[in-house]
Amino acid sequence: MTTPVKTDYSEDEKLVAMYSKAMGHPARIAILNYLASLDTCFFGDIFEVLPISKATVSQHLTELKNAGLIQGTIESPKVKYCINTENWKMAKKVFERFFSQCCSKVNVCK
Repeated sequence: MTTPVKTDYSEDEKLVAMYSKAMGHPARIAILNYLASLDTCFFGDIFEVLPISKATVSQHLTELKNAGLIQGTIESPKVKYCINTENWKMAKKVFERFFSQCCSKVNVCK
């Protein structure tokens, strides 16, 4: 007898996976930390703050933006970057639910 394969994932599972993938590189964590530390949106070139090239920063910003963790708007000649606070709060909630369910039972595997 075979075990049925799960093919339909919950919204929380999809969100945890999406946010995890987006945060799956140290440079992206550094970008998020930097943007989260600011009181306002950042106008400028993040590559000047982080030790990585323009092209690499651009790729990382695209991943973070696609996941909805940051937002950016072009205000020529600069781009304005901010934490997307609504999605940031959502990410916090889904990770809290994920980690609380995994640790809510007594671990009998030793």
